[in-house]
Amino acid sequence: MGTYINIGNAGFQSVRNGEYIDKSGLIAVVNSTLFTERRFSCVTRCRRFGKSLAARMLAAYYDRSVDSRSLFADLQIAGDPSFEQHLNKYPVIYLDLSAFTERFKNDSIVDKIKEKLRDDILEAYPDVKVKEDDDLMEVLLRINDATGDTFIFIVDEWDAICREFPPSSPAMDNYVGWLRRMFKDVNAARVFAGVYMTGILPIKKYKTESALNNFIEYSMVEPVDMGKFFGFTKDEVRTLAARHGMDFDELEKWYDGYQIGDELSMFNPNSVMQAVRTRRCRSFWASTGAFDAVAHYINMNYEGLKDDIISMLAGGRCTVDPTGFRNDMSSVESKDDVLTVLIHLGYLSYNWQENECYIPNLEVAGEMVNAVKSNKWAPLVDAIQQSRQLLQSVLDRDAEAVARGVEAAHDEHTSILSYNNENSLACVLSIAFYYARNNYVIHRELPTGKGFADLVLIPRKNVDSPAIVLELKFNRDADAAIDQIRRRQYPAKLHDYADRLLLVGINYDRETKTHSCRIE
Repeated sequence: MGTYINIGNAGFQSVRNGEYIDKSGLIAVVNSTLFTERRFSCVTRCRRFGKSLAARMLAAYYDRSVDSRSLFADLQIAGDPSFEQHLNKYPVIYLDLSAFTERFKNDSIVDKIKEKLRDDILEAYPDVKVKEDDDLMEVLLRINDATGDTFIFIVDEWDAICREFPPSSPAMDNYVGWLRRMFKDVNAARVFAGVYMTGILPIKKYKTESALNNFIEYSMVEPVDMGKFFGFTKDEVRTLAARHGMDFDELEKWYDGYQIGDELSMFNPNSVMQAVRTRRCRSFWASTGAFDAVAHYINMNYEGLKDDIISMLAGGRCTVDPTGFRNDMSSVESKDDVLTVLIHLGYLSYNWQENECYIPNLEVAGEMVNAVKSNKWAPLVDAIQQSRQLLQSVLDRDAEAVARGVEAAHDEHTSILSYNNENSLACVLSIAFYYARNNYVIHRELPTGKGFADLVLIPRKNVDSPAIVLELKFNRDADAAIDQIRRRQYPAKLHDYADRLLLVGINYDRETKTHSCRIE
């Protein structure tokens, strides 16, 4: 076994020694690309979504230096027609670029990569004659000529250098040049049966074209047919919840909500596994340098970005165009760029049908609040901190306290929202009731009876609290809001809570800029 070639299956063996959710169907997809024009794949997804695990699985499957049949015999791939055809049939080159960025911090990093790969591969083929000045591609061509071997090349954290070195640095120029030499060379199809690169960011664009435009890209924005392998599905999490005696609804609240291509409901796999192991749902989102790198762009408020962040914290969605992003963390130049980076990092989910992004779940919402706090958005931070007391005031039926709380939240956001606008007030209320998301599912404009309720809070499973219907009025009175709830039969939609339902009417007087409230 080598360091970079024929590394064996120990990495995937350690995964199988623990609890493993079967994502081996990915192998069948990759198999279908081998020896075709689609053999070059770049599969990118955010941290904690199983990039390296998938790479180790592929290495174990293809590596001919070991027998991996027992690792896959009980998995989905074993039933695929391509299973036997490619199982342990290839010399596999496995390169984890993050291991190099940890060790080499200067512009010599690419030379070190080429040197170590060349030396290791030559040790595996001691009988193949090469010239002293042969580069890695020439070495592989000589091996292919002498033995007929074609390689599987797996690159994990392919974008580590892009994230660690400035785009204008010699290291970046050398790295992109080396990638082109390896994978765009006219002889690449002779040498490689398949190439699988994985990382966080898609391949860097120069102007409008990818640096490696022969690669098929699969990403959080455009996963093609790989979306179901990016995270955990509802059925997979239900099985885990039952096996570990966990509440599925609690796992759903914390970790669901990602739309990845046509997969409408995907869970963060790392967080789910940590939750079932510790038997506790909480945020497992560790601080990342990648998010710190874009935090200052958020604070610059490109084209009203702060307003969009506030809207999404309130449960809203924002339009985004991800096509202009150059897949370079150092080239964030617009609101769309920032939102696209956050999609690739997993802080936002992306609905490609509507070109909208949104905060997927409670775990990520908490991290976004932390980002807001770090950027010192004082009014928003204050509103979020006061949201717990506002909910308690509703539950206590303290109408005066609710009126004061809504008024304070409304006043604090006059600089970012149209003050005399009912939709803006509804957005403010969503922020004001941010804390309620822990125990409630919050709906804006929920169809009920003969109309739409401005805000409806439905208790989550196993939460012993009443449902809440809020109606907003302008230049009327709180009684009019309550009357509208009754007249439009809003409670009919909430018949399961008929004996545990709070009706909250809130009126805003445009002239006096005061709020009143009534609770039944």
